[in-house]
Amino acid sequence: MPPLSEVAIYLRGLWLLFLGNKEGLRLLDITDRGLLRSFYAALWCLPSMALSWYWWHEAYLSGLPEGVHTGAIFFIRLAIVEAICWMVPLILIGVLLYAFGARGKFQAIIVVANWLSVPFSYAYSVLILIALLLPALHGLVAILWFALLLTLVFTFSRIVRFFVRDQPLLVTALVMTLLVPGMILSELLQRFLGVYPT
Repeated sequence: MPPLSEVAIYLRGLWLLFLGNKEGLRLLDITDRGLLRSFYAALWCLPSMALSWYWWHEAYLSGLPEGVHTGAIFFIRLAIVEAICWMVPLILIGVLLYAFGARGKFQAIIVVANWLSVPFSYAYSVLILIALLLPALHGLVAILWFALLLTLVFTFSRIVRFFVRDQPLLVTALVMTLLVPGMILSELLQRFLGVYPT
């Protein structure tokens, strides 16, 4: 698993690319090895995932009769949903790049998508903490949640544009593919596995 110092280098590379500085590319490992290592981002996101699962668990229990519990299977199912919603968009991105004749960009785009998930995962966990500790601010949290989503869209599209130049349609399609399937799948799978709050 990459240490924090290595992850910090990748995040700095993403930041430089976001600023339009091509030096950021030197800080990202987009080799075959780098592609595989980028999936360690999921492990780096585990603490924030665990917090979101706890929040979801509390929301789920609030719709059940008092005294009813769920057990570990609830969290196992949430982990399954998380894994599927992480992988499916990346697979679809590969299909999309192949269709556009840009399969050579696959490694770079996946590396970007994986490591970009780390800072945004923790940003969302801050909003979850606010929602848990200050329930009266749910309205503000909802607004900030939407603002963070827009920030993710803008950030990913700006970085992807560095790799896929002069193809605005492909950039838009990549952003939509990263976000929309996961949103749809998440709710469908949660309902199917019985972990959706009533």
